[in-house]
Amino acid sequence: MIRLHDICKSYHTSQGQHEVLKNVNVTVERGQKVGILGRNGAGKSTMIRLLSGAERPTSGSIERTMSVSWPLAFGGAFQTTLTGYDNLRFICRIYGIDPTDKVEYVQEFSELGSYLREPMRIYSSGMRARLAFALSMLIEFDCFLIDEVVSVGDARFHEKCQRELFDKRADRALIIVSHDMGYVREHCSKLCVLSQGHLSSFDDADEAYEFYHRAIHLQ
Repeated sequence: MIRLHDICKSYHTSQGQHEVLKNVNVTVERGQKVGILGRNGAGKSTMIRLLSGAERPTSGSIERTMSVSWPLAFGGAFQTTLTGYDNLRFICRIYGIDPTDKVEYVQEFSELGSYLREPMRIYSSGMRARLAFALSMLIEFDCFLIDEVVSVGDARFHEKCQRELFDKRADRALIIVSHDMGYVREHCSKLCVLSQGHLSSFDDADEAYEFYHRAIHLQ
């Protein structure tokens, strides 16, 4: 379970304090698929950073009784002077798993070939994203975080990612933040809308979309 209780998050700007999230409450159970809709700038990425533990709330509490991934395909934590292989070993060490039998999987899934042992500074953005997704699948998290649509690589590689995440790990919890209503509706059973810092939850998809459309036009 992941429970956010009265979460507030503010950032200091040149115009003073800007409150992005205001008394947010939500609970995600094991195996539950939760979609959070919001327009650009609504605070979706802030939610993801708080859920992952990358940032702490200004006030309120977050309770986690299941393991939570970093945002899928996120490569911001890579050390680009190291090779992809060295980054793989480093991440395995952090999570306490043996990298020996993981190299073949990552090399095959990411389709990097010999580039896995080259410095990541020469990687294209697509190569980094493919490696990041492959590394995300190494750790058997209880809950996976998806910041916007997972669209890594070409259509064929994208389909492979979809099978790996949504089919092979269908028993895991998912939290998807996006402004793509179709994508969220396809994969989620519980929907939330983030608007003006407040999070509203819905069990009925049509009610969520109607509220989302109203919220967009009000902002």
